[in-house]
Amino acid sequence: MTVLILGLLIFLGTHSVRIVAEPWRTAQIARLGPNGWKGFYSVASAVGLGLIVWGYGLARGHPVVLWTPPTWGRHVAALLMLLSSVLLAAAYVPGNRIKAAVAHPMVAGVQLSALAHLFANGTLAAVVLFGAFLVWAVASFMTAWRRDRAANTRYPAGTLARDAVVVVVGLAGWALFAFVLHGWLIGVRPFG
Repeated sequence: MTVLILGLLIFLGTHSVRIVAEPWRTAQIARLGPNGWKGFYSVASAVGLGLIVWGYGLARGHPVVLWTPPTWGRHVAALLMLLSSVLLAAAYVPGNRIKAAVAHPMVAGVQLSALAHLFANGTLAAVVLFGAFLVWAVASFMTAWRRDRAANTRYPAGTLARDAVVVVVGLAGWALFAFVLHGWLIGVRPFG
């Protein structure tokens, strides 16, 4: 569990700099330059992510079961992951109304993904991993929303055609991950 927690601290800590230390971040970008900051940020994120994957794998080898998830938890998780996938697509497809409405669809998608995995998992490692991501995503979303309000940021309305692209890409990504990649990468097949 120590490796998992260390990875979470590094990864989410790196991703929390803008939440808790915006002036420090700005100073570092000025000192290192945009590319230097991005390089540091990327290396720290990769190290943290690697430790999370390794630590979660270690913890899964010796699970501490806190509760047995209900059968319906998998179904709720599947639905929430579908919505999360559409939100993630909305973050990257320009000119869509979902981004205009949500403002920060990637962080909202991470919230739903973390919540989904808490419905489907009852181990201590899962609660630590997905609980940490849920807390971070809520804090990140609230901070970004306040930053947008302070700067009077508005996101373009988008078009129905772009919304359709978001939904198709989100559904395709969800299906690919749920039916192929989740089992291959994580060793758990959500649909048996």
